[in-house]
Amino acid sequence: MNFDMTKIAHVILYMLHKQVKNLNDKKLLIMLFLIDYNHQKFCGKKIFGDEYIKQSRHPEGKILSEIFDIIANEEDLEEDDTRLYLIQELLDFLDIEATAHEKFIELKFLKMEEEFDESLFSKDEMKSIHKVVTEFQNTTVRNLANETFKLEDVRKIPKGEVII
Repeated sequence: MNFDMTKIAHVILYMLHKQVKNLNDKKLLIMLFLIDYNHQKFCGKKIFGDEYIKQSRHPEGKILSEIFDIIANEEDLEEDDTRLYLIQELLDFLDIEATAHEKFIELKFLKMEEEFDESLFSKDEMKSIHKVVTEFQNTTVRNLANETFKLEDVRKIPKGEVII
């Protein structure tokens, strides 16, 4: 399966529309993991095409976390770098605001003119998305991360290894 930045951008728009509290890059990474985990469990495949790695605090999408690091650190990329295309594709749908804190840089997502396009997703994909967003929209990042470690599949995988 290919990494699908358009679907990720539209899920962010969906989360903004549903007023997910404190939606930042960390919460998004965890929610995308939970959506893909849920979808793979019930439908046998992932929605977004990222590979999720177990980190010490929470699972992270390998490609998307790298993209967020590049944005947060304002790295310059070569014109032919595929990551640059992914960043541009994301920014076609929404704006990203970086806020420097003492020990990290937080990314927040801002809606522009684009609206969420449900037609990009199958009915089953929308069920998985809706289930996770509804269940965790008011959950803090820390509590959301704790939810991932309640999953046996996450606990049994060594840190740094692929979960799904």
